[in-house]
Amino acid sequence: MQSFSVVIVGAGPGGLACARLLAEHGLDVLVLERKSVVGPKVCGGGITWDGLLKRVPGDLIDGSFPAQHIRSNYQQTIIRSSDPIVATVRREVLGEWMCRQAENAGAVIKTSCLVNRIDHDSVSTNLGDFRYRYLVGADGSGSIVRKHLRLGTEKVGVGIHFQVPGNFENMEWHLNHNRFNNGYGWIFPYRDMASVGIYGAKPYNNPGKMLASLLQWTKQRKIPTAGMKPRAGLINFDYRGWHFGNKMLIGDAAGLASGLTGEGMYSALVSGETAAGIILDPEFDCRELQRLIKKQQKHRKIVEISAKNKLINIGLMEILILALRIGLIPFSMLEMAD
Repeated sequence: MQSFSVVIVGAGPGGLACARLLAEHGLDVLVLERKSVVGPKVCGGGITWDGLLKRVPGDLIDGSFPAQHIRSNYQQTIIRSSDPIVATVRREVLGEWMCRQAENAGAVIKTSCLVNRIDHDSVSTNLGDFRYRYLVGADGSGSIVRKHLRLGTEKVGVGIHFQVPGNFENMEWHLNHNRFNNGYGWIFPYRDMASVGIYGAKPYNNPGKMLASLLQWTKQRKIPTAGMKPRAGLINFDYRGWHFGNKMLIGDAAGLASGLTGEGMYSALVSGETAAGIILDPEFDCRELQRLIKKQQKHRKIVEISAKNKLINIGLMEILILALRIGLIPFSMLEMAD
């Protein structure tokens, strides 16, 4: 049985960031990815200026947007900035780049590797068994590491989108209760297509009704989705801790995504870097992750309050957009990055 200082389950942004840092400091690291290719995921692909955008090379960026178009039941506004507020990046492109960084640092990455069982010091997979000193769960909303730790998952969001070919000019956010309940609809443009989708948190939003609303909305907007297959994914925002002795959870596996927006790449990155920091130095400063967790909990409370009834939800949306319009709160309030 091969032994590694750290075994990371999952090769998303968090797992790869963690692997790169550990490998750069001389640790032997193994990353196990169940998919055959690193990167692809159901995701709008939006990254924020205050978050991941500053860390990604410019040639990976598809679209960059200093203006955000926001609409609700009664308002519409454009939030502008001198810097790009949100950009879009294809997850497969980001994954390939981060994978290359981790491998160049010395990490071993095995794809098409399915974890079957986790023991106190080893993992069993279809490609063999591997012993570890530290185990990091970076394996998303359905995390097998989270299940091994016997943590439940009740608070989840659902994202459904179409990848629509064509040229789309504006990045749009739609907070309309009648169509999206306490979730939202989005249009995130890329170079030659756009991610057009809907997000909502369960149990307040039903995936079947969400898809029907998305189809009605795209038809109304004359966005050609006929014959296209929608793609859906779950977002875990049921945070119940991340550090459990020599086992750690990061990103969606820890439930660190935003229940309000569904954004999870920045929290995956920060938690992955923090896990690496703790492994390298038990006295590592975790303040950035702690700030992120506090913000994530605020987002979760907003979701729970907005779900109580229609009037509360509409009122919160209208107050939020008014506050954005007059500059009372920054757009980053909606992001996981500070």
